[in-house]
Amino acid sequence: MIISEQIPFESILKKINSESVFIIGCNECAALCHVGGEPEVLELKKRLEEQKIPVTGWIILDPACHLLNSKRLFKKVINEVEAAKHLLVVSCGNGIQVVQELFPQKHIINGTNTLFLGAEIVRGTFERQCQLCGSCIIDLFEGLCPISHCPKQLLNGPCGGSMDGKCELGNNKPCIWDLIIKKKKERNKSYSLNVIIPPKDWSVVHQYQWREKHKL
Repeated sequence: MIISEQIPFESILKKINSESVFIIGCNECAALCHVGGEPEVLELKKRLEEQKIPVTGWIILDPACHLLNSKRLFKKVINEVEAAKHLLVVSCGNGIQVVQELFPQKHIINGTNTLFLGAEIVRGTFERQCQLCGSCIIDLFEGLCPISHCPKQLLNGPCGGSMDGKCELGNNKPCIWDLIIKKKKERNKSYSLNVIIPPKDWSVVHQYQWREKHKL
């Protein structure tokens, strides 16, 4: 899922500038991250009203990034949306841009920072799992991704800073290459470590982004 965090409330207040606002949450990733589900949206509504800011209404999209479904859901609250000066969106960047596309004349305020694509490893703790590189080679590494988990994105073994299975960055972070090597040994695939992996081809994702931008 897409991991995001709510930006400080004071920053949201400055953007709203005491004007009317409609709050938009997301029932999927943002809800799981506890930044844009119904409890968080209602808490934002309460805090804004305590600051004497008019909240015309709120909605939880399912999900915010689904343009057609969001368009349908907004029909139920269109009057409240039109009454607001700002639309405060607490979802990932994708959901925020969908709302902007649906209401191009409205001022959109992002209530979150989108961080990465990851997984919840323990309740409330998320870990980066994927860089969305566009040409996945995770099967070469026994299901472990050095692109996402190695700060240097090394494809042919650990760096000289790895020590006792830990990354040199500290924080007791495991070296992903130590884990890859151990798993290869467990599966009797140590021989594959002799295969040199060529540099990552990032052109795939960049070409796709260019095609999308120019609608080719």
